[in-house]
Amino acid sequence: MNESQSPDDTVIQLVLVDDHRMFRSGVKAELDESMVIVGEAADVDEAIVVVAQARPDVVLLDVHLPGGNGNGGSDVITGSHAVTTESGEPVRFLALSVSDAAEDVIAVIRAGARGYVTKTINGQDLSDAIRRVAGGDAVFSPRLAGFVLDAFGAAAGEVAVIDEELDRLSAREREVMRLIARGYQYKEVAKELFISIKTVETHVSSVLRKLQLSSRHELTAWAVGRHLL
Repeated sequence: MNESQSPDDTVIQLVLVDDHRMFRSGVKAELDESMVIVGEAADVDEAIVVVAQARPDVVLLDVHLPGGNGNGGSDVITGSHAVTTESGEPVRFLALSVSDAAEDVIAVIRAGARGYVTKTINGQDLSDAIRRVAGGDAVFSPRLAGFVLDAFGAAAGEVAVIDEELDRLSAREREVMRLIARGYQYKEVAKELFISIKTVETHVSSVLRKLQLSSRHELTAWAVGRHLL
């Protein structure tokens, strides 16, 4: 046993899913030595294959990923729902994202994630969160827990309506929507998301159509009214 491990540490097999290789490397460097990385993936489709092959205890995944049906981490979870560990336990999922938007938190929890933490978390706290999720607990960064309580509690009517509208949008469309609503120009959105201006235009048109809005000004009012910025 390594000196940094305590006798109570249980080895946890982990799959990392994030489309930024440098970020995955940084996470690996920060986790404690009770975490064993048994697979990595950079997109939805690759992640589903890796999870099925590795059968880890926990999948640590971003919520915004390329591939799949456009729903990012949620697609990974739904595409892996039947996978179990070697001991027959369900594979558990912990979202790790830069986003702290309510709709992202709620979408991935609805899909089946056991927790959601943001990328501001330090290595020790992240290791603890993974360990708790592996043990069956639900773990959230402090301010995110309220989103879950609101969405799944008795007084969730308004949130449920918002979610129904947001469910019409893909993960990428939600990213574009939020930036446009914040006042970003198309070229700024393209630079931020590493996509073409033409792709931004296509996403904006799709968002306006799905939400039955006619302009970016209406989109901004819609997002502000729902506290999505």
